[in-house]
Amino acid sequence: MPTIDKTMDPAAVVSRLRSGMTLGIGGWGPRRKPMALVREILRSDLEDLVLVSYGGPDAGMLCAAGKVRKLVFAFVSLDEIPLEPWFRKSREAGAVDVLELDEGMFQWGLKAAALSLPFLPTRVGLGTDLPELGGLKTVTSPYDDGEVLVAMPALKLDAALIHVHRADRRGNVQALGPDTYYDEWFAKAADECFVSCEELVDAMEVARPQDVWANLFERCFVTGVTETPGGAHPTTMPPAYGWDMGWLKKYAAAARDPGDWGAVAEWAVGASEADYLASVGGREGVAALPLPVF
Repeated sequence: MPTIDKTMDPAAVVSRLRSGMTLGIGGWGPRRKPMALVREILRSDLEDLVLVSYGGPDAGMLCAAGKVRKLVFAFVSLDEIPLEPWFRKSREAGAVDVLELDEGMFQWGLKAAALSLPFLPTRVGLGTDLPELGGLKTVTSPYDDGEVLVAMPALKLDAALIHVHRADRRGNVQALGPDTYYDEWFAKAADECFVSCEELVDAMEVARPQDVWANLFERCFVTGVTETPGGAHPTTMPPAYGWDMGWLKKYAAAARDPGDWGAVAEWAVGASEADYLASVGGREGVAALPLPVF
């Protein structure tokens, strides 16, 4: 039998995307974001995206560059910098439509899509303005309790981008670290899922139980894999490296009025990924970034 090989380079991944699509980006705020693929999108002519994200610099940069028509989010934060500044500028300017959700509602929407359901009922959001602001509907339990619940609609994705520590050519993945967030549900909610990784191997070894636990989702959900060492920078990638808070503070400061994104993009995106990585100290510089302590 022929060997399955899902490897491609970042440019090939972005070539599979299209303007106007609904794109989910995994990770969580400034943590384990597929930033090498985000930068590749920023170098492309893609636009008019509906972006679905527990947002960090991915959302801020894509909004600042005018790539986003609508943002579906639970938050957009750089953690130590509570509100992502380039996202804030875009939202205050009315440059993007938004659907703001509670973190639990957001998760439930991904799970509904993963289960091929139109919605999932939840108590999350009751007693807030979020259902009304988001145009969400309620359902009444058909059982004796008759409870009224929010009907959280499925967040169906055309494509998802996820960054992991290790992947093999068949699409098996390993995501290490104490918290892998909701990447499983991004992968399963999407028609196509593209995974970038710190290390690409020919075949995944699963000799230890922890190797199996690190496999977040089956390879049948993976469309393509691409090796991007340091590909989460400037976000954190535990246990491999921490976030680059110096870089993030420089990036945030550059958003102060007038905030010229074109000038920022020269160093925040770079002409190529090789140029960008060299500008932040190369693989060695990224690997030396200390892990944050919470």
